[in-house]
Amino acid sequence: MSLLLTLPIVLPALTAAVCLALFRRPGWQRYVSMAGGILHLGASVWLLLSVRQGGIHVVQIGNWQAPFGITLVSDVFSAIMLVLAGMMGVSVLVYSLAEIDRPRERFGYHPLLHMLLMGVSGSFLTGDVFNLYVWFEVMLISSFALLALGGEPAQIEGSIKYVTLNLVASALLLTSIGLVYGLTGTLNMADLALKLDQLPASGLTSMLAVLFLVAFGMKAAVFPLFFWLPASYHTCPVPVSAIFAGLLTKVGVYVLIRTFTLLFVHDTGYTHGLLLGISALTMVTGVLGALAQNEFRRILSFHIVSQIGYMTLGLALYTPLALAGSVFYIAHHIIVKTNLFLVSGVARRLGGTFDLKGLGGLHALRPSLGVLFLIPALSLAGLPPLSGFFAKLALIQAALGMEEYLVAGVALAVSLLTLLSMMKIWNEAFWKPAPGKIDASRPVEVALLAPIVALAALTVLIGFSAGPLFELSETAARQLLDRSAYINAVLGGGA
Repeated sequence: MSLLLTLPIVLPALTAAVCLALFRRPGWQRYVSMAGGILHLGASVWLLLSVRQGGIHVVQIGNWQAPFGITLVSDVFSAIMLVLAGMMGVSVLVYSLAEIDRPRERFGYHPLLHMLLMGVSGSFLTGDVFNLYVWFEVMLISSFALLALGGEPAQIEGSIKYVTLNLVASALLLTSIGLVYGLTGTLNMADLALKLDQLPASGLTSMLAVLFLVAFGMKAAVFPLFFWLPASYHTCPVPVSAIFAGLLTKVGVYVLIRTFTLLFVHDTGYTHGLLLGISALTMVTGVLGALAQNEFRRILSFHIVSQIGYMTLGLALYTPLALAGSVFYIAHHIIVKTNLFLVSGVARRLGGTFDLKGLGGLHALRPSLGVLFLIPALSLAGLPPLSGFFAKLALIQAALGMEEYLVAGVALAVSLLTLLSMMKIWNEAFWKPAPGKIDASRPVEVALLAPIVALAALTVLIGFSAGPLFELSETAARQLLDRSAYINAVLGGGA
């Protein structure tokens, strides 16, 4: 069991170290990086199969018993997130073979990408809020370096905005962790859940919950803390923006779901009611921002914000169906959003720009690319029978079941506006005549198209066979709502 839980962290670390040792040989780095990404995905799938069959897995590092040592924990939810991270890592690595230039490879692209995967994996597996902060910082450092890698003026500007706001969030998170430790004397999540249960009824716990909500909400890019994301994600190379879009904000959403189902459940009328309003506003502001843009990746960046609102909506409703819908939605969105960013890179390769006014005629030039764009675009909007339809259906059914008619209406309206903005990209980049002469001889390598085709096929597959994934999401939701199972798995007799 210890091997299963440590491999998703150790493998990216070893891969990064080997790639760093080969910094003078970028060609060798590619082979090592691909092998490390595939092994990381394999280890994550192995862990998911084991957790689904054997229940929650726990390892106490160095045999220091909880709550005194470092704890690694995996339930179905965290294992699903690890598999998705591994899939996106491999997809982006394949795409990078044709997109990332040699100077960036020589200056650390592959080590940094695997350090990012290590930070993401550690965030999903940690059972300790301080180590959660540590893994967040590993992600922040590696993502900042990836964002600035290349030193282009737009990248530097985006990097400064990105790192400044995330450092503020990190400082607030560290302050919140210090307050929690001062109040309870523990940082282990399972033990912390017990200690918070024993506190006398007061507004102090709700105040701590709001502090954590602000810190994690900034990482997740919820309203009104999202402004750093659309200012930075469109400035970096396409593979970097794709992995950022697929994973980074989802780590924030994951932690929000973890902490507000395990720790801060004492005043759900207040905390989850606040989350409900934030979710609706996040959906609306994100999609309105997308409609106002005319640059391919900026539209997609604002849609990340909008879709985060759907993911937190399930947490706010706090029912088994709603949480299952959130888990399903996260899985769907990671695949779809990563794919859309990859498609934007091919569109720029053919049209020479990300500006929609400068694009056109791509469907006539590459009809297959038009289809590959429409699959994730329509799924993002929630059209049947694609994966996004079933994700939104579960959340809207949960909202109607809770008689939250207003937020259900908002979710439906935002879906229509999402479709409108996706059709804006389709009309401008693919359908309208090209504003100038397009060089039809520009190469589109197999390495660029292969991950796009694979992710589009996965989107269709999930749509036509949504049952198994939704069943897995329901299992994850049941585990999230059963706090005692997590606490007993970590603390054993100490619970």
